[in-house]
Amino acid sequence: MIELTINGKRHELDVEDDMPLLWLLRDELKLMGTKFGCGMGICGACTIQVDGEPVRSCVMPVSAARGKTIITIEGLGGSVGNGKLHPVQQAWIDEQVPQCGYCQPGHIMAAAALLESNPDPSDEEIRKEVTNLCRCGTYLRIFAAIRRAAGRDGGGSGS
Repeated sequence: MIELTINGKRHELDVEDDMPLLWLLRDELKLMGTKFGCGMGICGACTIQVDGEPVRSCVMPVSAARGKTIITIEGLGGSVGNGKLHPVQQAWIDEQVPQCGYCQPGHIMAAAALLESNPDPSDEEIRKEVTNLCRCGTYLRIFAAIRRAAGRDGGGSGS
């Protein structure tokens, strides 16, 4: 048995210690917002926050999450069931970021973690810290949304 706190709720689960956290979230808890992408920790579609840090959940075993605070896209900003959006989520809507949208939960989780530790990052800092991939190439809108969530105007080149 493993005890985990996810999105503010305590869970006791009977799973193998080496199970990737991604599969616990999706298969055991039915939290489907965290996506499977590459399975190797490269693309970032599976990004969640563990103790406030962005983590690729496809390569993190559940045993490494014991005693840590885990937040998924469903729990970002305490949004589970309250209908309120985190400022990064609202910026994503305002800047019309998604095309297919598959990678967006991971991007949002990485951006929210960045803004928590650095409320006004430069474009260079965004580029360095938000390393998630987007096959649709919406990077200009992603940068604009992060700038908007940081309280800047949004728009711009993102380069």
